[in-house]
Amino acid sequence: MTPMKKTAKKPKADCRSHCPVNFAVESLGDRWALLIVRDMVFHGKKTYGEFLKAEEGIATNILASRLDFLERIEVIKKSPHEEDQRKDIYTLTEKGLDLIPVLFEFIKWSAKHDPLSSAAHYPQFVKQLQANRGKFNKKVRDLVRSGSCLYTKVIHP
Repeated sequence: MTPMKKTAKKPKADCRSHCPVNFAVESLGDRWALLIVRDMVFHGKKTYGEFLKAEEGIATNILASRLDFLERIEVIKKSPHEEDQRKDIYTLTEKGLDLIPVLFEFIKWSAKHDPLSSAAHYPQFVKQLQANRGKFNKKVRDLVRSGSCLYTKVIHP
């Protein structure tokens, strides 16, 4: 009997292509995923009910689906609420924290190209985004990792 030849298995393709832009777009799904991450970073939202109150008006079924999706791709982590076991708390993982600079780039792009962008109300914040990106990104990562948020600690202290 001859030994069977082992062949390396090709990883299953989970997306249409591995173009970096396509991978990012397919990994995040749609606009709701980024808006959930935005709400976690900027407003400190952590529960389903808090996400539901976003001004964009996400439907309950879409919100549940996106939270599940973000958890499956390990952008967020779900854990039981300490005081109310009926609630879950969502936090960003390290992979999720890696999206903070992406959000900042969207803000800078919007500030430049959307004359009605709310970024115009926060010129100092936009300047911070442009001045020392690496240092500011780290500061915000540490802030969010500690359970705080950008809006109350940096934009409106």
